Amino acid sequence: MSAAEGAAMTKKKAMSRGERSFARTKAVVGLGNPGARYAQTRHNVGFWVVDALGKDMPWHAFEFCTWCRFSDDLVLVKPLTYMNKSGWGVAEVVRCFRVVRADVLVVVDDVHLNLGRLRFRRTGSHGGHNGLRSVESALGSADFPRLRLGVGQPAELDGMIDYVLGEFSPGDRDVIADAVGRAVHGALCWATEGIERAMNRYNMK
Repeated sequence: MSAAEGAAMTKKKAMSRGERSFARTKAVVGLGNPGARYAQTRHNVGFWVVDALGKDMPWHAFEFCTWCRFSDDLVLVKPLTYMNKSGWGVAEVVRCFRVVRADVLVVVDDVHLNLGRLRFRRTGSHGGHNGLRSVESALGSADFPRLRLGVGQPAELDGMIDYVLGEFSPGDRDVIADAVGRAVHGALCWATEGIERAMNRYNMK
């Protein structure tokens, strides 16, 4: 089962029970760079997660982001700006949907994690990630949860920009596809069961 199929099944089950899936409005925000040039790059794995969650759903545009509803209580978000201004779109969603910081899960790539590794955190520093830095600046705090997806490191640290803006090798694509699938289920776990359960279930896999 693909990540998108798993997400659709989770949504269908919740709707068939006539239940509200989530207690209050939450947002899963995937970070990346817009445009075909960057679509398959390591820096865009955050986009891949929300794309899998929002497959076949109608997307809408604000000024600085595009969004869709996964359910009545969960919105999916992709900033329309480049990575270093991602916070503009996040702030827009927080304001328009009245989402509190603790209910914004930001999904990003991480060069400090091994390829395919997931790491949920309740809060934390930006760790040099320009997208997280922008979100922290826009929200005025680092107190929001984040899900990092490991993309590995380049052989030479001075080649970091080219690395994150490069595509995965053929040998790495299956690994990252599996990680994106787990991240989809992890994001839904966070939305329905909370950050502690998500950390316990997904951080060690």
